[in-house]
Amino acid sequence: MKIYKICFSPTGGTEKVAGFIAGKLGSDIVNIDLTDRKADFKGVALNGDDVAVIAVPSYGGRVPAPAAERITQISGNGARAVIVCVYGNRAYEDTLAELQDCALKAGFSIVAAVAAIAEHSIVRRYAANRPDQDDYTALNKYAEQIAAKLNSNDSATPAIPGNRPYKKAGSVGFVPRPTGQCTSCGLCASKCPTGAISTDNPAKVDKKACISCMRCAAVCPHGARKVNRLLLSAANIMLKKVCSTRKECELYL
Repeated sequence: MKIYKICFSPTGGTEKVAGFIAGKLGSDIVNIDLTDRKADFKGVALNGDDVAVIAVPSYGGRVPAPAAERITQISGNGARAVIVCVYGNRAYEDTLAELQDCALKAGFSIVAAVAAIAEHSIVRRYAANRPDQDDYTALNKYAEQIAAKLNSNDSATPAIPGNRPYKKAGSVGFVPRPTGQCTSCGLCASKCPTGAISTDNPAKVDKKACISCMRCAAVCPHGARKVNRLLLSAANIMLKKVCSTRKECELYL
């Protein structure tokens, strides 16, 4: 049995959660990076003995559009899947429901779902340093319960929260721009999940293609990509009420 870690994690928070769960389920792990826009996801095929951990961040209560598209290109072939959404302590709303539908469309059998918290990718003061030890303790317990279900060959689909139709997808509008420290190395352009950054001029960004995932800021070796300070301040105020109370991880089994 192979464990396929199928993950969209532009800033690393979702990767931490997915990697932890996958590592608890098995040692033979195949990594599928959904942020790689050049990868051939149609060439990824599992079999019925495999298990997939399919993990995405929640963007405005939805699955990031590129992740949804790429997941549905994979051939699940009946493999059992644990779906995971990671959010920045606000809410995940319809993310798990949409992720469930994407996985089913790809041919997976959903056996468990997890909602976990990681540092907010834009306003990083919220859920700072999460997942923390308490989160990992909870995730470890979840992984044990999931493993027990897998070992018992129980393929029952859990009741997963969310609405259909999903909430309307919105545009966050945070487009990181280069600062004076930018050396035009091109790393941000090559790592952008949507190809929104010009390879010839990193200062040129396709606003329609940008999904505000903050990947470019996360990978820049010089910390030279930033969002507008006024917009960041406004977001901080807007999120203060809904993000200040600690949310906990959840398991649907």
